[in-house]
Amino acid sequence: MGQHVSRTDFEWTYTEEPHASRRKMILEKYPQIKKLFGYDPQFKWVASAMVLTQLAMLFVVRDQSWKMVLLLAYCFGGVINHSLMLACHEIAHNLAFGHARPMANRLFGFFCNLPIGLPMSVSFKKYHLEHHRYQGDEVIDTDLPTYVEAKLFCTTVGKFFWVCLQPLFYIFRPLIVNPKPPQRLELVNGVIQLAFNALVVQYFGWKVMVYLIVGSLLAMGLHPVAGHFISEHYMFAKGFETYSYYGPLNWITFNVGYHNEHHDFPAVPGRLLPEVKRIAPEFYDTIPQHTSWTRVLYDFITDPSVGPYARIKRKARGLDSSQEFKHLSV
Repeated sequence: MGQHVSRTDFEWTYTEEPHASRRKMILEKYPQIKKLFGYDPQFKWVASAMVLTQLAMLFVVRDQSWKMVLLLAYCFGGVINHSLMLACHEIAHNLAFGHARPMANRLFGFFCNLPIGLPMSVSFKKYHLEHHRYQGDEVIDTDLPTYVEAKLFCTTVGKFFWVCLQPLFYIFRPLIVNPKPPQRLELVNGVIQLAFNALVVQYFGWKVMVYLIVGSLLAMGLHPVAGHFISEHYMFAKGFETYSYYGPLNWITFNVGYHNEHHDFPAVPGRLLPEVKRIAPEFYDTIPQHTSWTRVLYDFITDPSVGPYARIKRKARGLDSSQEFKHLSV
């Protein structure tokens, strides 16, 4: 099964998550960053172009062989669908139409969700905002692996399969660790998605549906764009729990690689996160960072010092007092 990981437990800390305090320090020194808060008027056009591209691909894929369908799903459709998942991430922070138009954000989330094949836009928002506010909380932050995952996938081969199975963990882990009753908009999201899927199958066939859903799942597993799942918070350097990536894949992922910047300022649209780094370089250039998501995947699988245990966890529930954060991210 390959080399066994060297860690036998998570990295436990009793300090608060680092982003609220760093946000305060940065704003004290660079108050002009507040001018970047808001929504990105270009975002809706970029995300819509991705959705329309996938709709156009329905006509291309239906006549392809199964081998070509799977190849297109991995190399093309999955990449676009992963980008649309990250569009839903932007939408979760109300960065499509702003905080003053929450329903417009939710409706656009339904639209961006369509090619993904699995209803996730509203459910993602429900859990993701808690990941920001309670980063590292052993129950509330469902981005954290469970003990079962860490114990089962603790060898080189095990970590390889864990990376491949990441989509399943992201789908089912929240339902097990921190289950919540479904919201009305989640049900609406599900009905719209199922209706779209039914129309796709009726008019284009199952082959096209496989292209959409399997592409989404493949691009969340052993795939270069999925490297951000691991690069963002797995502890590659002791004591550091959030990492940024400054490579070219940011161009197709709404700059999600600028992850320290995003957690520091969740009200700044992805397109403007590089400007945060430009304004306050001394806060970001001096901390560990990644330059390749592919390298992150390789190191995660082969390095015995890294694995599902390599996450910082907290017993406490983060910063309940951050009213400023509520204003910036909810």
